[in-house]
Amino acid sequence: MKILFDANLSYRLVKKLAEIYPECLHVNRTGLPIPAIDRDIWDWGEKNDCIIVTNDEDFLNLSIQLGAPPKVVLLQIGNQSTTQIARILTERFEDIKALYLAEDYHVLEIF
Repeated sequence: MKILFDANLSYRLVKKLAEIYPECLHVNRTGLPIPAIDRDIWDWGEKNDCIIVTNDEDFLNLSIQLGAPPKVVLLQIGNQSTTQIARILTERFEDIKALYLAEDYHVLEIF
């Protein structure tokens, strides 16, 4: 299960979550221009079989318009520290895994 963290999340999440999500990376490590355009991130995630983790609702809109892949984890948790986001993503591992395996849905919103 590959995880791609959007630019609006800290690159430090990769190190904090490497044990539970060993195939995670931040968008700044994809080779895309910085700042990357949402559609380019979407296309990269699709080509590389990633779940995009973001707090940007534009990815929800792309998911509605284009369907999956990629699948999207939309964090609706307000401003949280990187440590808090890492904790939430660790706690929700089984839900994210279920999203990865699901055929009937492609977005997971975490509140």
